[in-house]
Amino acid sequence: MSSDSEDLKDMVNLLRQGAKLTDIPCPACSSPLFRMLDGELWCAKCKKRVIVVSEGRTAEAVTPIVLDKVEGTLLTKIDELNELIMREVDPEKVGELGSVLITLLESLEKIRKLRRKG
Repeated sequence: MSSDSEDLKDMVNLLRQGAKLTDIPCPACSSPLFRMLDGELWCAKCKKRVIVVSEGRTAEAVTPIVLDKVEGTLLTKIDELNELIMREVDPEKVGELGSVLITLLESLEKIRKLRRKG
């Protein structure tokens, strides 16, 4: 882990390179994020790119690692739900499970779009 003085030097170097300090905190370490010239958000302390999920009065940011975890969870749940649908014989229950499957697939699509944007 880097020291506070190393973190400060990294932040100063980002500013010298034209990056802008934002009021958005890093979701991992709460350090302020920098907006690079290409528009990318960067945490100088974590030394990672950060993707903004929603920007408004309260901006929520997530690292690509968080997106990977969420995507993995969704894929696991989709697989489990598929197994349940295959075993289910009641058409009404299959319809209910199908609705949940559609919701999970839509969530997976949104996660993948976020990753492409970032």
